[in-house]
Amino acid sequence: MIIRSLLDTDLYKFTMMQVVLHHFPSAQVQYRFWCRTPDVDFGPFIDEIEREIDALCEVRLREDELDYLRSLRFIKSDFVDFLGLFHLPRKSIHVSPGDKPGELSIVVEGAWLHTILFEIPVLAIVNEVYFRHRIPEPDLELGRARLMEKVEMVKQASDLPAFRVAEYGTRRRFSHAWHDEVLRALKARMGPSLAGTSNVYMARRHGLTPMGTMGHEYLQACQALGPRLRDSQVFALEVWAKEYRGDLGIALSDVYGLEAFLRDFDMYFCKLFDGARHDSGDPMEWGERMIEHYRANRVDPLSKTLVFSDGLNFSRALELARRFAGRIQVSFGIGTNLTHDLGHEPLQVVMKMVRCNGQPVAKISDEPAKTMCDDPAYLSYLRHVFDLPSV
Repeated sequence: MIIRSLLDTDLYKFTMMQVVLHHFPSAQVQYRFWCRTPDVDFGPFIDEIEREIDALCEVRLREDELDYLRSLRFIKSDFVDFLGLFHLPRKSIHVSPGDKPGELSIVVEGAWLHTILFEIPVLAIVNEVYFRHRIPEPDLELGRARLMEKVEMVKQASDLPAFRVAEYGTRRRFSHAWHDEVLRALKARMGPSLAGTSNVYMARRHGLTPMGTMGHEYLQACQALGPRLRDSQVFALEVWAKEYRGDLGIALSDVYGLEAFLRDFDMYFCKLFDGARHDSGDPMEWGERMIEHYRANRVDPLSKTLVFSDGLNFSRALELARRFAGRIQVSFGIGTNLTHDLGHEPLQVVMKMVRCNGQPVAKISDEPAKTMCDDPAYLSYLRHVFDLPSV
């Protein structure tokens, strides 16, 4: 089995799931899998992926795992009680060949509360099954050498004593075993520069801080769940604040692009939330705009944190840290560059929500390639509602 614990996922899946339990327990959703890497042949591996998903749907949280979740200050007791009864429903996930030769189709449909935990472990399964066959003898020594180069880069950055990195690489990791080795090495050698990991299982295993707040799907679902479409981003942030009462205060900024985010992220939200996360577009420009926005809303930027997490490597993260040093607090989430840097090209795979309560939902990214929707008419309407340029 690749996934042996339901904790082997990103923290933000649990934090969003708690909001769903308390505010949207009847919401119905659909997710779809995409592979952005061209000419990938999944055909020989579909049966094996199915078997791994069969096993995933048999996994339950053990009592000691539930106790660990109870120890997290923002996780509520009724949510843990619910998780004690929870398992992923096999009937809600459908795996088959795609329309083109070699394509893989994965569709998840059902109650959001019961399907939200599929995404991360399913992507990890697809990656590990694919690469265990395509790269049966990975160059682990090369991977270890590259990892040590990254650690040395941080150690040599003496001008950045507050540099902090979290590991965000579960969904595209080479394997569970390599993920585990990477975190063991980082904990031993990076000291306080390692802020934590997004993976709850690995955080518990290695005594690290689990990191994460909200993902794109949460704000997307609010397009269908809020009072009206134009107010969906404000609605999502208000519901989040109501649930967590000042905890988990990093807002995601790119579901409708930066301009729309800044229009909605007014003085109230500037003061209420601890900061914002960047996940598409030019990070330098984004950081400058966020600093300017805080100042315009009479908020000291040094009291806020910007989290950068868009396809980062260590060189880029250090460059960003130097750009904003002394101007605003910064932190970095690095994923694939940590958990899948073994000398070959990793897959660019995603699984995104495309419908909620029967209506399309979409993400309009600051990076056009990341815009995702299976309904062009709805995407056009969404651009109109949020006053975004057409493409």
